[in-house]
Parts: sequence; C-alpha cells; structure tokens
Amino acid sequence: MHFLRDALCEDHMGVTNSILVIGVGNEYRSDDGLGILAARELRRRNIPGVVVVEQNGEGAALMDAWEKYDRVIIVDALDCGAASGDVHRLDAASKRIPAHFVHYSSHAFGVVEAIEMARQLHRLPHVLLLYGIEGQQFDVGPGLTDAVLKSMPDMLSSIESELKRMRTLPPEAHN
Repeated sequence: MHFLRDALCEDHMGVTNSILVIGVGNEYRSDDGLGILAARELRRRNIPGVVVVEQNGEGAALMDAWEKYDRVIIVDALDCGAASGDVHRLDAASKRIPAHFVHYSSHAFGVVEAIEMARQLHRLPHVLLLYGIEGQQFDVGPGLTDAVLKSMPDMLSSIESELKRMRTLPPEAHN
C-alpha cells in the first residue's frame, strides 16, 4: 500500500508522481477507436504508478486531464499520409506536432491544437509523448482494420517499455 500511496500523492506544486496515459478516440468510428482500445489494454495490465484515462479528443478536456501530471503519453489513431499500420512516436513536449499529423478529428480544437495551445500558455507537461498508428478507415462502425490490429501489439509493447523507463528516471531525463 505504501508504494501505491506514493505513486498517487502530489508534490508541493500539485503535480502527481504518477504517469498519465490518455487514450483518445471514438470506438464507433473504426480505426479512430485505437486510443480507447489501447487505453483499456494498458489499464488491464495494471502498470504501477500509471493512471489511464479515455478521452474523446476534445482539446480543453485533454488540457484539463494532463494539468496535474508531469509525464503524459497520448495514444491516438493517426491520418498523416503514411502506410496504414505504421507506428509513430513523437516527443510533443520538445517539438511541434505537424498540423496534418492527427488529420482526422471531429473536434475543431483537438489533440494537436490542445498541445500547441498548451505550449503557448506554458501548460505542457514536462514529458508529453504522442503514440499512434496510421489508420486506414475512419467511417462509422466498430472495430479496427487489420493493418491497425496487427500493429497494436508492437505499439503497446513500446508504450509499456516507455512507461517502465519513465518510472525509473526523473522527468527532466526523458525525451
């Protein structure tokens, strides 16, 4: 119990020691459900010191979600013109996310806009990583395409390794 309490307690600045994973998407729009399904799988793995939440991608809600965290990973389906199933990892805390990178969104103020707004307002977490898989289909309907399903285990393994590494290093040692 001592470890759980320490992982979830806040420091003097109101920032938790936990790492936040935000799965973004809509499970009823085919590959757009990637972030939600990835979040559920990571939550099932019960990684110590990691808080996992699901979001629909609305920018203000994302900024609110990461407000008390110094280390955040966002998982989302991507539509940036790469081959379907390609896995991407971006360091969003130190580099701008190209506007076309998360092309598909039903929100005018989505993931990329939230990250860039937070950058301007100096409200980015110290560590902010964006993991995603290039989607193939974003039409209405449940289920991921085969290309995304085949890439999901590799992406989840990379995220889990990243989370384990994050837990052993201070936030300023990441990137």
